[in-house]
Amino acid sequence: MSPEEWTYLLVLLISIPIGFLFKKAGPGLKRWGAAAVGLGLTLFTCGPHTLHSLVTILGTWALIQAQPCTACLLPLPSSCHALALAWTFSYLLFFRALSLLGLPTPTPFTNAVQLLLTLKLVSLASEVQDLHVAQRKEMASGFSKGPSLGLLPDVPSLLETLSYSYCYVGIMTGPFFRYRTYLDWLGQPFPGAVPSLRPLLRRAWPAPLFGLLFLLSSHLFPLEAVREDAFYARPLPARLFYMIPVFFAFRMRFYVAWIAAECGCIAAGFGAYPVAAKARAGGGPTLQCPPPSSPEKAASTEYDYETIRNIDCYGTDFCVRVRDGMRYWNMTVQWWLAQYIYKSAPARSYVFRSAWTMLLSAYWHGLHPGYYLSFLTIPLCLAAEGRLELAFRGRLSPRGQKAWDWVHWFLKMRAYDYMCMGFVLLSLGETLRYWASIYFCIHILALVALGLGLALGGGSPSRWKTASPATSLASGKLREE
Repeated sequence: MSPEEWTYLLVLLISIPIGFLFKKAGPGLKRWGAAAVGLGLTLFTCGPHTLHSLVTILGTWALIQAQPCTACLLPLPSSCHALALAWTFSYLLFFRALSLLGLPTPTPFTNAVQLLLTLKLVSLASEVQDLHVAQRKEMASGFSKGPSLGLLPDVPSLLETLSYSYCYVGIMTGPFFRYRTYLDWLGQPFPGAVPSLRPLLRRAWPAPLFGLLFLLSSHLFPLEAVREDAFYARPLPARLFYMIPVFFAFRMRFYVAWIAAECGCIAAGFGAYPVAAKARAGGGPTLQCPPPSSPEKAASTEYDYETIRNIDCYGTDFCVRVRDGMRYWNMTVQWWLAQYIYKSAPARSYVFRSAWTMLLSAYWHGLHPGYYLSFLTIPLCLAAEGRLELAFRGRLSPRGQKAWDWVHWFLKMRAYDYMCMGFVLLSLGETLRYWASIYFCIHILALVALGLGLALGGGSPSRWKTASPATSLASGKLREE
């Protein structure tokens, strides 16, 4: 492990006992104490580069304060969200071009803080936009409808925006959370009744195993070997196989990081909602659920932490389709992408919307060509699997569908192995060199599958997304998502 990875792990582990300290604190101590811890971690790891996050926050807050004016100039429901997205993504470009401009290069920790901050500020601007739209509707109707699900009580001040932005929870690794989720944590009724220790132990138990598997696989199959000329003298089966343990180590590394990040949230009771609220990762509750009115009712309420759930390890490894694999990976960020990028994409086709989303996701990750090569392979895989599924799967017997799902799962995993190589090699030359050494097999296979699906009448693009429910290999049953 690199020194940066040890630092990330230390930050994640420290956040767990800190969470227990904040859990039963009052709203004021939670707000300013969590912000102080987060700002302290940022200053410690980023130093003077902390200024980048501050500039981004101030710029977004200025846009939010000017929102009523911009709404008049741009009478679009998403004007504030669009302006915040343009501002934060433009600053990301400047941030990543600092070395080209002869300015000091930020630390990797600064980049991590900037990435998560971008998501939070765009979401905050959208939440404020929703508040203004609701207020205008209320004024037009002439009566108050009462509190709406997920709606902010008022526009946050500068200090409130700063406290949300620098809250130590997920400040470098996620999970992403909305400002509404943050407010619900501050005002959580009877926090002592919210379970933490048992959910934390249930969530944390596989992390040591994943950590050992990461250390073992990365030692036996180091990524650096792919960058050596000697690697390309190996037989084709060896080169094909190598991407499997590379992606395995990649998954284990993130499983450990995200489970630890979730445990930090659980320790603080952050993102805990009644099960009846049917919370979604990133988005929070989907049903209105009145808060408990007494400690006894709070103690009898069943809670979950779905709002801050960032990884479904089983779903990632054993779901059948490429589309479902995206859903179970980095789940809170996937919600953000679906909510703020996919829905506003300049196209209606599922595949083209996915391509737009993957393009901006690659940009959010960085400017390395490997990101774009990998992320923009996903829409091709989505199109191929959607066409083939519509053309074939429904015509098969139950036993044939089971066999189909196993083959589909195998190819899905190989597709992610293949795309992972671009994500970790990063450079254009090294990614294309590796892909060329295995004859661009996934690209070729996806193109052949797409052509076959088209020839056999795989349906229109609008139907690809809903070809069939998500499939669980272990149970052999279908699950509606």
